[in-house]
Amino acid sequence: MKKPSVGRRLQRRLHEALGHSYSCLFFQNPSITKRATEMTGSEISHVLKEGELEKRSDNLLQFWKRKTCVLTTDSLNIYTDNQKKNKSKELKLQAIRKVDCVERTGKFVYFTIVTTDNKEIDFRCPGEENCWNAVITMALIDFQNRKAIQDFKTRQESEDTSLGQQERCMARAP
Repeated sequence: MKKPSVGRRLQRRLHEALGHSYSCLFFQNPSITKRATEMTGSEISHVLKEGELEKRSDNLLQFWKRKTCVLTTDSLNIYTDNQKKNKSKELKLQAIRKVDCVERTGKFVYFTIVTTDNKEIDFRCPGEENCWNAVITMALIDFQNRKAIQDFKTRQESEDTSLGQQERCMARAP
């Protein structure tokens, strides 16, 4: 039986995890599929989506500026250039509370990322095919689930350790 290519395995894993909202990336943007076949295993587990987003500036005039973005399993990296040499911002998923205010107009999908310190960052992407808001939301949910499982395991291990110490103390007592 023929072994599936790395790109095909990536597609299958992402589609299983994120459903239809993620499958539109591969059919609309074949460059991601091509790049996925060239990636190593560790890179596949980290990069979820890359492409262009427009970010509303924080200054008084609030212009929309085009940014190259890379969403990984841990953060949304925002670059000022296409070559991804100058990182202007890294939003760690642990610092994101939610993706909010999704609005679709004729040309753009607008959404707001709300951070844990209640800062709001506005983004927009062209049309339905980019799915940035859905992919960021799913990455955030996945991150929160992984963190909850890790916290549970840590808590369980510390309880097991403290029970073991209590049992040893009880065994030593006359």
